[in-house]
Amino acid sequence: MSDEREDTTVYEVVVNHEEQYSIWPADRELPLGWNAVGKQGSKQDCLDYIKEVWTDMRPLSLRQRMEGSGQA
Repeated sequence: MSDEREDTTVYEVVVNHEEQYSIWPADRELPLGWNAVGKQGSKQDCLDYIKEVWTDMRPLSLRQRMEGSGQA
């Protein structure tokens, strides 16, 4: 008999000020510094969404610094 249970949690995709993505249980209060992006679903649905939209893993502040140094 298996003790593994199917994950039926509804998750939501969240993003922080550095435009880094994560998932969070939809029924829990968001941690400080994170905002919902409007996508909810199964864990896999949310992870698939993140894989599609998060194409540059560098934090926003690093991307901005790198763009600024290239223009100098």
